[in-house]
Amino acid sequence: MTMAAARATAQQAAKEDADPFVGFQVDPDLHEGKRIRGRGTRSNQAGRFEPYQTEPINDGWSDYVDDEALPPLRTEVQEEKSRTIITRNDSPDIPFDRSINPYRGCEHGCVYCFARPTHAYMGLSAGLDFESKLFVKPDAANQLRRELSAPGYRPRPIAIGTNTDPYQPVERTYRLMPDILDVLEETGHPVGIVTKSGLILRDLDKLKKLNERGLVKVALSVTTLDNKLSRAMEPRAASPQRRLETIARLAEAGIPTAVMVAPIIPALNDSELEAILKAAYEAGAREAGTILLRLPHEVSPLFQDWLLHNYPDRYRHVMNVLRSMRGGKDYDSRTGQRMRGTGPFAELLHKRMDLACRNLGYSTKRTRLSLKHFVGPKRNEDQLSLF
Repeated sequence: MTMAAARATAQQAAKEDADPFVGFQVDPDLHEGKRIRGRGTRSNQAGRFEPYQTEPINDGWSDYVDDEALPPLRTEVQEEKSRTIITRNDSPDIPFDRSINPYRGCEHGCVYCFARPTHAYMGLSAGLDFESKLFVKPDAANQLRRELSAPGYRPRPIAIGTNTDPYQPVERTYRLMPDILDVLEETGHPVGIVTKSGLILRDLDKLKKLNERGLVKVALSVTTLDNKLSRAMEPRAASPQRRLETIARLAEAGIPTAVMVAPIIPALNDSELEAILKAAYEAGAREAGTILLRLPHEVSPLFQDWLLHNYPDRYRHVMNVLRSMRGGKDYDSRTGQRMRGTGPFAELLHKRMDLACRNLGYSTKRTRLSLKHFVGPKRNEDQLSLF
């Protein structure tokens, strides 16, 4: 049996054993080749709020007779005005109550990204649209300044990069983060940054200034040390080695640096947990965290299709173990469960994490950022008070 035939057999067996993807379509013109090279998903299925689903077919009238003739899928960026730049939350699952996302969508194209379904609110797909139709907030720094100057504002650490990466490739053009960091440094406001990109080193001098007053910490997300898996799963993110080098540079500069081994995907990257923690510790990370794979809404069929396409022999194992950690479902959104999962596999995973961190010497206490330096910016009053 040829390799192609074996792969087709494995995919068919996995499909027969899987739950059907209700309404899920993979665009036939996007399957292979140059059209979507460097993209994380193969589907551009309409969002869950759209009344109609469309499926492209070749009716013989198109000038494009095969995928190689189709033009590459280009990234489109649209500027938007937002009412606020600071997003609030009251979830007990996460250690911050406010965050900033300078971009909607993310060109890194991570197939597992839990933020993909947010594009449905824009009338777009969580698939290829999420990674190719981006929204940028060019007035982010000025908006932040206005919100920090609001009467009664009380500082708490702001998280940046918890939804989409602030240092994704488009940041090279728009350069929003330097201005945002300038506002935070000027006002003495604490910030925590999460990224997969080495581009953060461009702003190392600004991070150093923030760190002089204990106002910043950075976490690098390292999902795997396998370049092949990383390229397939996170096609436009930095390589694993580049992320470790970034950790090393930040640590050398004295910036409190953590590693996020996230998401953990059972039977795919969970075996690398200890190796990733060791490599990150040797690079200079002193705090660590992990999150179990989350598959809300459209992410589940997108991830399953990616898994069938790239690792058909592991499909049933990955999904069976994951569902055993999610009460038999693809995802469990309940507070206290969505980040960790339940059951013996989940407990074993977290025991491994705790043991590895203890043996390597990771800190059990989180770096606490300073709140004492905050001074709100002066407000630009449009009209003088009459009294």
